[in-house]
Amino acid sequence: MGVPGAGGRGPGRSPYELNDDTPVYVISIAAQLSGLHPQTLRQYDRLGLVSPDRTAGRGRRYSARDIDLLRQVQQLSQDEGINLAGIKRIIELETQVAALQQRVAELQSALEGAADTLQRREAQVHASYRRDLVPYHQVQQTSALVVWKPRPKRG
Repeated sequence: MGVPGAGGRGPGRSPYELNDDTPVYVISIAAQLSGLHPQTLRQYDRLGLVSPDRTAGRGRRYSARDIDLLRQVQQLSQDEGINLAGIKRIIELETQVAALQQRVAELQSALEGAADTLQRREAQVHASYRRDLVPYHQVQQTSALVVWKPRPKRG
């Protein structure tokens, strides 16, 4: 099921850029595209199932994503027999899951960046070691066995 409100609506978007979140359809066209009556769309809006954008004059403007969501609401209602309150909860949960998945992706990216930074800093520290301060002599390994006996305590 699509996620309402996820994606391109909001600040930072060019007003001339069209995508699935661009509100372009008036209620009569949205009703035709979704196969629903305009009153049904108004009812879904009042219930918070599908919330289209509004014009300055408070007219509803539906996006392609809203149309898909209207079709899915209708399918869940008629084919699956889920009531509108249940459908609203499903939509809310799917929106929450999408937001959490986005947050997980952001956190994974931040974690990878922090790990890269840590590796670079560790390499810089290792590269900064002064090897001239401690003479290094290769120690020969032997298979000789050394037995140690403690001295008896004087008493």
